[in-house]
Amino acid sequence: MNENKNLYGVTALFDSANEIIHAAKEVEKAGYKNFDVNTPYPVHGMDRAMGLKRSTVGFFTLFFGFSGTAFILLFAYWTMSVNYPMVIGGKPFFALPSFIPVTFETTVLLGGIATVVGILAVFFNLPSNNHPLHDTDYMCSVSNDKYGIVIEAEDPKFNENEVTELLKRLGAKKIHTVMNPGKESFPIFEGRFVVFLILVVLVVCGGTYFTLNKVLYLEPFDWMLEQDKLIPQEKSTIFTDNKGMRTTIEGTVARGYLPYPFKGQTIPTETLANPLLPTKKVLEFGKGKFLTFCSPCHGNYADGDSRLHGQFPNPPTLHSARAREFGDGMIYHIIVNGQNTMPSYETQTTSEERWAIINYIRALQRAKNAKLTDLQEVQKELGVNVK
Repeated sequence: MNENKNLYGVTALFDSANEIIHAAKEVEKAGYKNFDVNTPYPVHGMDRAMGLKRSTVGFFTLFFGFSGTAFILLFAYWTMSVNYPMVIGGKPFFALPSFIPVTFETTVLLGGIATVVGILAVFFNLPSNNHPLHDTDYMCSVSNDKYGIVIEAEDPKFNENEVTELLKRLGAKKIHTVMNPGKESFPIFEGRFVVFLILVVLVVCGGTYFTLNKVLYLEPFDWMLEQDKLIPQEKSTIFTDNKGMRTTIEGTVARGYLPYPFKGQTIPTETLANPLLPTKKVLEFGKGKFLTFCSPCHGNYADGDSRLHGQFPNPPTLHSARAREFGDGMIYHIIVNGQNTMPSYETQTTSEERWAIINYIRALQRAKNAKLTDLQEVQKELGVNVK
C-alpha cells in the first residue's frame, strides 16, 4: 500500500513499441490493475497486453440508440393514432414504412450524441483540467516519440520501491514519481468577473438591438424594404377600383386546361363517354388512384365499409343496382362535382385518373356481381371445366 497520500504514481519511458508491449504484459502479470499506457500512436495488441476487458461503450451506444428508436415510434403512434388520427390517401393510422427514415435518423442521432457525451463525461470523467500527468515531462515525451507506462498509487499492490525495481528490470529509460496537484479554486462570483459578465451582456445585447433595429434600416441595407410592390390587401393607385389584388379576367382559362362544362349541374346535360379502354395497365393505374382517393370512405372493394372509424359518414355501396346502372359519364360527373356529403375531387385528380378509377370501379362491380356467362368465360380462359 502507498504510504505517501500525495503520490499519484510512478512513470517510466521506453524507446519502442515492442518494449512497451513487453512492459505492459509483465506489469499485468505481476498483478497490477491500476496502470495505464501512453503512446504517440495506437499500438496494435496493447489491449490484450494490458489484460483489458471489452469496452462497454458499445452497449452504451446500443442502449441509447434503441431508446431513440422506441421514443420516435411511440411518438409517431401517439401522434397518428391517439392525438390526431387521420387517414391520408388510404393509409392506416400508423403507417410504419413512412416512419422508417425518421426512426433511423433518430436512432443514429441519439446513439451518436449519447456516445460522445458518455465518453467525455462518464468514461473519461471530463472535463478534468487538473490531472496529475498534465504538463509533465512524461506526457510531453509520450506525445512525441516515447512510449510510457504509469502505475498508480491507488493500486492495492503498489509499493514505490517494488514498482521502481520492476520498471528498471523491464528496461525503462527514465523513471519518475508524479505527485497529485494541489486543489485550485476559481471563484466565479469574484467582483471583477461579475462586472466583466455584465459588460459582455450589455455590449452583446446593445449591439444586437442597434444592428437589427437601426443599422438594417439605413442605406444601403434597406433596399429590401423599399420595393415597388403591393402586399396582399394593400390599396393601389394604379387601378380605378383602388384594389391591389386582381381577380381573374372573366372568360379566361389557364393554358392547356379545359374547364368542366357541367360544373354545378345535378345531372350532366350531355352523355360523357370513357375514352380509356379497360386494359391491364389502365386497371392497375385506376386501382392505385382508387385506393388513394376513394378507399378511405368507400372501402378497398367499394362496399361502403369506410375505414375512417366514424370520422365521416359512410357512403352507400357501389355494388347496388342504382350504382351499377350509372353511366361512366355520371360517375365522372360525381367525382368532379361531388354528391351529397361527398366533396368534389376535381383538384385532387386529373381527367385521365378519373376515367381510370371508373374502369376499376366497373371491374369491382363485375367481380362482385358476376353473371353465369362471366364465369364461363373465366373457365374457358383458365381451361377449367366446372359444372
